[in-house]
Amino acid sequence: MPRLSGSHASLITAMILAASLSACGGRAPKEKAQFVEQPVEQLYTKAADLMDERRWSEAATAFEEVERQHPYSSWARRSMLMQAYVKYQSNAYDDAIDAANRFISLHPGNASAPYAYYLIGICYFEQILDVGRDQKTTEQALQALQEVVRRYPESEYARDARLKIEMTYDQLAGKEMDVGRFYLSRDQHLAAINRFKTVIDNPNYQRTTHTPEALHRLVEAYLSVGMTEEAQKTAAVLGYNFPGNPWYARTFALLQGKGVQPVSEGDAKKRGWLSRAFGRL
Repeated sequence: MPRLSGSHASLITAMILAASLSACGGRAPKEKAQFVEQPVEQLYTKAADLMDERRWSEAATAFEEVERQHPYSSWARRSMLMQAYVKYQSNAYDDAIDAANRFISLHPGNASAPYAYYLIGICYFEQILDVGRDQKTTEQALQALQEVVRRYPESEYARDARLKIEMTYDQLAGKEMDVGRFYLSRDQHLAAINRFKTVIDNPNYQRTTHTPEALHRLVEAYLSVGMTEEAQKTAAVLGYNFPGNPWYARTFALLQGKGVQPVSEGDAKKRGWLSRAFGRL
């Protein structure tokens, strides 16, 4: 096939371009789909049905449509909170928190505001990681749950929030114990002591499951650095508060193994040790 000269090639290219533009110009532009407004009750019922079927993503979209079409209706206000709920159910925690916060900012005095605050706390609470990880989410959960109790102390949500607050304290105390054990295993005794003392000195942590072990670990750390009397005092506090606890049995054996005589409760009281203790838990 003969090669085209430059002028012929340019002419053909121009013809192709003109034909292409002509074809495009001849097509009718696509019309955008027109959305037909629906009665608010119908829209909300559809969204609620999707929620009942646990089709969370579709339900969220449907509730958003209620709000979009009927923004000033009571149904829109209700749909805003339901968006938070279905997003929580689908584990889209950040989106759920955003939706609940938006509801609170727009309707702070609404009767459903306590639930919105509670839902924020639950979203953080369900993201709590094990004690080996960063506990920022635990602290956020604690703050959000405390807000529920502070604002609505007599509500049903406050009762559950109080239980979960105790669990967050247990988690935070567990983190202190995890770090303390790490330091203790590396003979960083003073750093370990500070962590274990945080558990027994903090009134919120004293009620957790970690307190007996914290006392035992303190005895262990004190003995390691030669603070024998502090070890005896701490052992006496452990025995006074948790006499039948397995950690006290381990502490008693540890003292004897180190040749240190445990101090009796009566003697500890005479020395004033137990009067400065945090008392029976």
